[in-house]
Amino acid sequence: MPRRLLVVAHAPSANTRALRDAVLRGARSPDVDGVEVVAKPPLEAGPDDVLAAQGIILGTPENLGYMSGALKDFFDRVYYPCLERTQGLPYALFVRAGHDGTGTCRAVAGIATGLRWRAVQEPLVCRGPQMAEFEARCEELGLLMAAGLEAGIF
Repeated sequence: MPRRLLVVAHAPSANTRALRDAVLRGARSPDVDGVEVVAKPPLEAGPDDVLAAQGIILGTPENLGYMSGALKDFFDRVYYPCLERTQGLPYALFVRAGHDGTGTCRAVAGIATGLRWRAVQEPLVCRGPQMAEFEARCEELGLLMAAGLEAGIF
């Protein structure tokens, strides 16, 4: 049975959509077998999606030094239904930051810690003007998560 990687990313702008799409390209690499990638916007993803996943990638723009309201809404809806059932869930985060991303990363890490999810790497913060490097790093992130799930590392 394939393992499932859930990508929950709020992508209201062309820049954040490009990062989300790069994550999905990496996660859906032909080099990875046995991993089903499901992508949903935060307002459409819910507890059942999280419970069916063996790993999750979260994506958000930095809004006023915090995660997007849509991602916060996702956490509000999944927190209690998933609290005792997803302990140890591997996750990764990418942030499209206009500033430094610190508040956004801290907020997501706080909620993930409460859920007892396990970060597989430091958050990927893409700061400043849009650069091609951001997409390359997001593609690597998607590939890392999918390959880690395929290999049973996560």
